[in-house]
This record gives sequence, structure tokens and C-alpha cells, in this order.
Amino acid sequence: MPEQDDWEREFDHRWARSAEHKEPSARARMLAARWKENPPAPVPFRADPGPAPRRSSWVSTAVVLGCVAVVIVLLGYAQMRSSY
Repeated sequence: MPEQDDWEREFDHRWARSAEHKEPSARARMLAARWKENPPAPVPFRADPGPAPRRSSWVSTAVVLGCVAVVIVLLGYAQMRSSY
């Protein structure tokens, strides 16, 4: 049964969280080393995203109507094929 105890310990999160020393992740170590040489510039909490690109309303309408037409044609084709 010692093998079963090792298996349970491997996936026991309480045991892992109670460790005295917790090593930072590889990404945290990489960023710490990078920022030591070149610290990042301060960024506002909610930066202005800038103006959103505008599409013409007719483009959106054409896309929607095209999709509806394709669905109608496919449904009609499927119904025609099933009647044979």
C-alpha cells in the first residue's frame, strides 16, 4: 500500500500548498529578469481604446441577408433531395 500513499500525495493540493518554499513559475522568473534590466512603462488602469473602426450599415445588412439566403437555399435543397 505504500504505492497508493505516494499516488495520493502526488495529487494532494493541501500538501502542496503547505510547502515552506514556493518557487515562482518560469514566466514569473523570466519577467523579473527582463524587468530588472528594462522596467516596463506605467500603463493607466483603463486606457482609452481609441475610436472603433466603423463599417457601413449596408455591408452588415448585405452579410446578414446573404447568410439568410444561403440558409434558405440549403433548406430548400435538402427538402427537395429528401422527397425522392
